Amino acid sequence: MIKALVPLVAATAVAAIATGCASSKARVISTGGRQSITTVGQIDIQDFIAAGQRATDKLLASGVLDKVPRPPAVLVVSRIVNNTASQIDTDLLTRRIRVKLNESGKALTTTTQAVAGAEDPDAKLATDQVQFQNAGAAPPRADFSLSGKIIETTAYAGKVRQSTFTFYLSLTSLADSRGVALWEGQEEITKQGTRPSVGF
Repeated sequence: MIKALVPLVAATAVAAIATGCASSKARVISTGGRQSITTVGQIDIQDFIAAGQRATDKLLASGVLDKVPRPPAVLVVSRIVNNTASQIDTDLLTRRIRVKLNESGKALTTTTQAVAGAEDPDAKLATDQVQFQNAGAAPPRADFSLSGKIIETTAYAGKVRQSTFTFYLSLTSLADSRGVALWEGQEEITKQGTRPSVGF
């Protein structure tokens, strides 16, 4: 009986090894899809996609972008503060929001106005030349500024780790000298586990 089980166990082990090797081979998957790797202690691409999509949907539904003298509204993307334990590029969030807003037809983003300098230096130079030719006419101002912060909160229960990433966004009117935030959004993503996994 024991001798009969030996080949079966060996075959099962070989099959398990073969399956493991096959799953480790590189393959193309849907970005942010159900087969994406999920980690506990950092923000994954699917988290950026989900947070950006939900925030954009709420901003568009608020109707704030429709209340401008000359639609579509013009936005300048300001500072997004990363207050997490990981070094991340906040463009992974803001770029998705910008693309969705542009596609909606309700807002455009300027690449020549920013606190840290023009995002597109060539476009900035071109607009400066046009303003100079127009006898120093003041450049058109953006209607809103989009800023925010990403915060991480961590908790432990034995070996299990739980991380909550909170995305705060504020849309501030640039037509109001008081600097009033006309819209604010908050999205939270909580993940729990002991180690990274494939799928979510």
